[in-house]
Amino acid sequence: QVQLVEAGGGLVQAGGSLRLSCAASGRNISSYAMTWFRQAPGKEREFVAAISRMGHKTSYADSVKGRFTISRDNVKNTVYLQMNTLKPEDTAVYYCAAESSGSSTYTCHDPSECDFWGQGTQVTVSS
Repeated sequence: QVQLVEAGGGLVQAGGSLRLSCAASGRNISSYAMTWFRQAPGKEREFVAAISRMGHKTSYADSVKGRFTISRDNVKNTVYLQMNTLKPEDTAVYYCAAESSGSSTYTCHDPSECDFWGQGTQVTVSS
């Protein structure tokens, strides 16, 4: 079983950048596809970006495509989310999640499909 801890959130002005990290412990993340989700107040948790186990395949929500980049370093056991050109509507708690099927291509895009979760990190974008 893997434990996940997110970091890097904070308050930033619109147009700014943040880099989130998700550090894993207990097991190497090369066993898992990794996904970032976010949840704004009063809204459902939504998919942001995903990366396959070895990093060969990535996918993004349309709302962040071209602005956010997901990456992973399996040696450092960490997944990252680089967020550029941030908008007020990006304000949310950001969660990383791990999917344990072992597939080389499958990534979880629905929260019910993911197996392990971090506690989240708050991102606030001011206008």
